[in-house]
Amino acid sequence: MTENTAKTEQTEYTEAYAADHGRYAVIPAAYVLLRRGDEVLLQLRRGTGYYDGHWACGAAGHVERGETLLTGAAREASEELGVEVDESDLEVLTVMHRTGATGAAIDERIDVFFQVTRWQGDPHLVEDKAADLGWFPLDALPDPVVPHELAVIEALRERRLAPITPFGF
Repeated sequence: MTENTAKTEQTEYTEAYAADHGRYAVIPAAYVLLRRGDEVLLQLRRGTGYYDGHWACGAAGHVERGETLLTGAAREASEELGVEVDESDLEVLTVMHRTGATGAAIDERIDVFFQVTRWQGDPHLVEDKAADLGWFPLDALPDPVVPHELAVIEALRERRLAPITPFGF
């Protein structure tokens, strides 16, 4: 490598670099479906300002800075359901590339859906972001379910879940 090349190499992506290249920020989130046979644990959202009154995965949330997807998924299960999940027990169901089609960076998402059949503790509501928690058969889901989560659960039930699931495009 020449001296000139070394001086011009980009080693980190800056906001200016992203702006110059027309890139958007992608927000990663981890979703955890606790499975008990043919049933899935869902929570009824409340007081979040996002799909309140809809049923959703038992645990889900943004991956925090410096956290892996697996660590984020296990943390969300603990924070929202009071259960301990070993990262090695998390099975990836699909990676959803989702957009709200607004062009806003906040609407560009990468959602990783996991399922887990082993955990420690009894699932219960820990935070006040949910009004109810319940086990539902995959073929008898409550209504309504958050649309992008419903797409994954239905594909899981119908055994047609793909490794990558585009949504909103």
